[in-house]
Amino acid sequence: MDDTTLPAAGQPGAPQTTRRGAWPYALAGALALEAAGLRLAAAAPEAGGAPAVAGQAPGLPDFPIVDGHVHLWDLRRTAVPWVRGNAVLDRSYGPADLSQQAGDVALGALVYVEVGAAPQYTLLEADWVVEQAARDGRIQGLVAYAPVEYGEVVRPYLDALISRGPLVKGVRRGWQGGDPRLPISDDFVRGVQILGEYGLSFDVLARSPEETASAIRLVERVPGTRIVLDHLLKPDIKQGALEPWRTQLRELAAFPNVSAKISGLVTEADQQNWTPADLAPYVEHALTVFGEDRVVFGGDWPVALQASTYPRWVATLSGLTAGLSPAARRKLFAENARRFYRLPT
Repeated sequence: MDDTTLPAAGQPGAPQTTRRGAWPYALAGALALEAAGLRLAAAAPEAGGAPAVAGQAPGLPDFPIVDGHVHLWDLRRTAVPWVRGNAVLDRSYGPADLSQQAGDVALGALVYVEVGAAPQYTLLEADWVVEQAARDGRIQGLVAYAPVEYGEVVRPYLDALISRGPLVKGVRRGWQGGDPRLPISDDFVRGVQILGEYGLSFDVLARSPEETASAIRLVERVPGTRIVLDHLLKPDIKQGALEPWRTQLRELAAFPNVSAKISGLVTEADQQNWTPADLAPYVEHALTVFGEDRVVFGGDWPVALQASTYPRWVATLSGLTAGLSPAARRKLFAENARRFYRLPT
């Protein structure tokens, strides 16, 4: 596919626009927020303190947001090998920690996304999330791991997953850092097709041009499954690289069943020195090619803590999208995640 394959205006999958001048975004406003000191401090509220109503801090959305990408883990219950030795992440993170660190962000609902647990623990991970959701009503969706690479044989695993109840909304089986040929194998493709039969979505976790090329070939063969691209497929923001990421993202946006998460960008930038200006071209391009109806906000907490507090990331994206209409901002920060993951209304 090339750029000419994008659907025409008004056709399914075509980028939507808001009012004239909404894009490019209010970069000057975002820079002003940064200059005003809106790093929203490393100091978190007192433990147990209730988050304030959104809008009390400058730059934050003035309505409860739906976070389409949150990780939680209890390292006493689940083995998560990749966090070992990480100064920020090698500890347990639960819903109470998120409440404390969200500060003035009004967090109305969240979608839990699998955390890369050791395979032996993935169903136990799902059980733990169901337990947490029973205690915290904000947890309204679960994107679980499933071994889709086994094709038809994934069905018993999916049956076990959905037996956990309606919290299960989708599956993520990434190939970041692995064999880029895996997702284009016939069995992997069949597994993702089967997700559509179960009414489950599929989160794509990939990052390099080679891995993204495989995502394109996969998407071509799974028109009946809802797809979302995690972290905008992790562009190399630290180096300021736009190609081939920009062209590949436009190609993926041509498929009407594909959405994109604006999440995880701060960890792809210079984690200690990033500014909103570093992120702006990537946010702008994603919103241009996917339109206001197929973009989902994600906090990627606590992984993003390596580069940003939770309020700082929310405020940054809010500033970068200040030119959107109020309706489009509600879609980005709440309604699109609710619709994509079929969350309660």
